[in-house]
Amino acid sequence: MRRLPKKRRIENKTNYLKRKRMLESGKPRIIIRKSNKYIIIQYVESKIAQDSVKKAISSNELLEYGWPKEKIGSLKSIPAAYLTGLLFGKSIKDLKPAVFDLGLARSTKGSRIYAALKGLVDAGFDIPHGKEIFPEEKRIQNENVKDFFEKVKIKIMGAKS
Repeated sequence: MRRLPKKRRIENKTNYLKRKRMLESGKPRIIIRKSNKYIIIQYVESKIAQDSVKKAISSNELLEYGWPKEKIGSLKSIPAAYLTGLLFGKSIKDLKPAVFDLGLARSTKGSRIYAALKGLVDAGFDIPHGKEIFPEEKRIQNENVKDFFEKVKIKIMGAKS
């Protein structure tokens, strides 16, 4: 009898071999996903293959820190990803170190996912990484968002965890 692949694998949503390896490590995971509108970051712990989201944040929370409402379409940009990672890193200082879960997203040097990871690292969270994967600083501080990027960054750094 032929064994059929699981539904989530067919839909290209889950790589079960990677998931099994991460679960066997016993460490919590930081999951960074990009949607059509936002960047979403989650801190997830797993017990007996049951995932429990301990903390989650979306880039739409940047609006509370001074991201202009007329630039709402850019909440999935590289600068927004970096600031979301920075905000998330400030809010999870008390949680134990985790591993980075890329999921099925393509690993492209300098992508939005790695911009969010850089924000987490800059906030002081310890995640194993290589510095060559981060986007360049001029891409993070893009000309289109330069006028309000620093204001939002200062508000995030001054915010209480």
